[in-house]
Amino acid sequence: MATRADTVLKLSLAAGALLAGAGVGYYFGIFLPAQAIHETVSSSADRQERAVDRSLQIEQARRAELQAREAARQRYQTCVATAATTYQARWTAACRAQHARQIAAFEDCADNLFSTRAGCERNYPVEPERGCALPLSISNRLVSDRDAARSQCLGEMQGGEMQGGAPAEPQPWETSPALDAPA
Repeated sequence: MATRADTVLKLSLAAGALLAGAGVGYYFGIFLPAQAIHETVSSSADRQERAVDRSLQIEQARRAELQAREAARQRYQTCVATAATTYQARWTAACRAQHARQIAAFEDCADNLFSTRAGCERNYPVEPERGCALPLSISNRLVSDRDAARSQCLGEMQGGEMQGGAPAEPQPWETSPALDAPA
């Protein structure tokens, strides 16, 4: 009986060794290579997903930059148009004020008993209310204010704030019908 138990024990040890070897062989021969292939495929998919995400982020950033540039260009055009409109309005206001002064001076001359209408027309010409020729000092100021506003628009478009602010308000001598015409 001892020999029989010895044989069973030997067979059991051989079967155990065979099963253990089969388990180790399966682990190293089948499971680990499959795991490595799965990890390789998974990491490749992750890399591709990250690359696609980076591409999308780059595209979104490019679109955002284009939209920001377009918005800046629109703000610049609006700013320049506002500067031109302000310039035209101030020029027209100065022409109206000059026209009012010229009319007042002409009427003062015409009310004088010792002057003739032709003499008053010659001494006090009345320019049109729109599109007149302004004195050089006034026109230079209006042009410099317009140019300063344009420069400010450009500075704002480029991202910096320019010093000086908006164009100056019209001076009283540009709009008021002060009687400073020669008598």
